[in-house]
Amino acid sequence: MYSSNIQDFYRLHTAFLTQEQPHSGMILVQQQRYSIGELMRGILRLVAAKSAEEMENQVEFLSSWIEE
Repeated sequence: MYSSNIQDFYRLHTAFLTQEQPHSGMILVQQQRYSIGELMRGILRLVAAKSAEEMENQVEFLSSWIEE
């Protein structure tokens, strides 16, 4: 799941973990901080580095995957 609604989705992630409910992973990014090209390159880096299994129950901040 990808969202720029960091606050709500991080809260949702925490609720899932607290209730021992699995999720397939979340990619969060600050809205309007990056261009579409930067976002796509960051997503491609993340997808190349982490498998679907490695993303389970994890939150990744896309800013960590975007070169500045």
